[in-house]
Amino acid sequence: MSSRLIQSSVHRSPATILCASVALLCFCGSGCGPQANEEQLRNEVLKADPSFADALNKRDELDNRIMQLERELALKQTQVDRQITLLRKELQETRVQVTQKTQKITAVLKPYLERVDHALAMASEELSSKRSQRASISRSISRLRKALKQEKPPWTEPERARMDQELAELLRETERLDHEIAALNEHIRLLKTKRLLLRL
Repeated sequence: MSSRLIQSSVHRSPATILCASVALLCFCGSGCGPQANEEQLRNEVLKADPSFADALNKRDELDNRIMQLERELALKQTQVDRQITLLRKELQETRVQVTQKTQKITAVLKPYLERVDHALAMASEELSSKRSQRASISRSISRLRKALKQEKPPWTEPERARMDQELAELLRETERLDHEIAALNEHIRLLKTKRLLLRL
């Protein structure tokens, strides 16, 4: 405390000091609440202690600086929010453009994919047909072998020779079909690989 403040306090009456203290406590604490008249409290304190004006002026200065900082923050927040809105809009527009360009690029490969899909469908259909033929011939071979094993009725030599020849032809046919089925399976595997590569 300065000597000026000490001298000022010495010449005041106890009642005056008490009133000033009560007014200051009411202003700083919760006793008077928001309904208290700040200007009135200020005048009462300064009347009791004029030297307190320096502290109040400093408080006013700091309040003004804080308000200025808060206004700067609010302005910055507004600017940032505006930039975020614009950036989000630009991002959405870019996303739409990229999607459209991607669709155009993908469309270039569409004819290749269609040709591969068509070839795959034809090969799969042919494979199914070959497998059906193979199964039918296998059933014929089984019936013919079963018939050749029967002792009754007895087969004549020409009949048995004819049946043996038929069995040999069926076996050759199954061998041919097995090679074709294997080739078709490899062809289908290659077509699926092509389709996979075109879709990557």
